[in-house]
Amino acid sequence: MKKQAVFEEIAAEIAQRVGNGIYVTSQKLPSEYDLAEEFQCSRLTVRKAVDLLIKQNILMKEKGKGTYVMKQPKIQSGSGGLQSFTETAKAQGKTTRTEILHFETVTHLPEKIYQAFGAYANEEIVYLVRRRYFDEEPMTIENLYILKRYLGDCTKEQLRASLYQVIEQHIEIGYSHQEVEAVKVTPDLAKLLEVATDEPLLLVHSMTYSPSAKPILYDTSFYRADKYTFKNTLVRQK
Repeated sequence: MKKQAVFEEIAAEIAQRVGNGIYVTSQKLPSEYDLAEEFQCSRLTVRKAVDLLIKQNILMKEKGKGTYVMKQPKIQSGSGGLQSFTETAKAQGKTTRTEILHFETVTHLPEKIYQAFGAYANEEIVYLVRRRYFDEEPMTIENLYILKRYLGDCTKEQLRASLYQVIEQHIEIGYSHQEVEAVKVTPDLAKLLEVATDEPLLLVHSMTYSPSAKPILYDTSFYRADKYTFKNTLVRQK
């Protein structure tokens, strides 16, 4: 596994402080000099860490005044580009845990998913259901259909981690088309996600492709609407 660069480790620590409320919304960060002293590194390394967090929409620089914490009302997917659930959590200083609820190789697909895979729909496809946690709090139920060729001989333990890491050993992930809608929770989902039966959920349909438009996986997932949002932050370019 590739070792993290020092600036990435510092960025992860600062992001964790934001997530834990040590650095709060609109708070000005310590100076580059002070952070360099704390982390025992160069100011250039701190600057690279801050730049990374600005790209992730966690921090914002105000010209001539300093660096501030952006408002983080909910866990955000999409603000850092196409990221896995694990990558989104890591960027926001969260830990993850995964339970596998169902795993099988299927030969018959629902019509909508069959059409989405097109010419690849007759290949072996794995159906995987997972419950994902952020900091030991259930956050999403994933229903995944994945072309088996892109999973290789991965173990069940690997299926509990980031699927993107497994898949990218076999093919490059390019982009994903997503549709998001609000739905009413069912009793089964309410129990799995530990929410009240009158809570809304976010239902996300997504199809992920390689850069050359080869289908990789179809994902139908339910997210807690009280904790999770799909959002892009628009930053004014100067």
